[in-house]
Amino acid sequence: MDKTSSSSNKEKNVLFEDCSEDTLKSGILTLTNRKLAFEKTKGRIATLSKELLGEKIEFELKDIAQARSEGRIIKKLVIELNNSNNTYKFGVMNPGNWVKEIKLQIEDQNKGSS
Repeated sequence: MDKTSSSSNKEKNVLFEDCSEDTLKSGILTLTNRKLAFEKTKGRIATLSKELLGEKIEFELKDIAQARSEGRIIKKLVIELNNSNNTYKFGVMNPGNWVKEIKLQIEDQNKGSS
């Protein structure tokens, strides 16, 4: 995971992690000060490498209706979008930290636009 300072003018990475989503499978989840993005990957055990597949979904922070942690034993980061029935469940190492950072970035973005 990587944390960098955020700037209102430039897009900065806040968190990123190799993870999996329930329906999209494995990929890299990235939170910036402007959006949340998931890019699918394909791993090769023989060479211990990962290949980006070029399939990427992005959510603007303003489009996220809710971010929460769900589950008892296996916790997941759950993202619900505004005006959509889509729910994404990401298996990240510390979903509580992701929820906190997403909410913080949304709050910072809302302060900057007011």
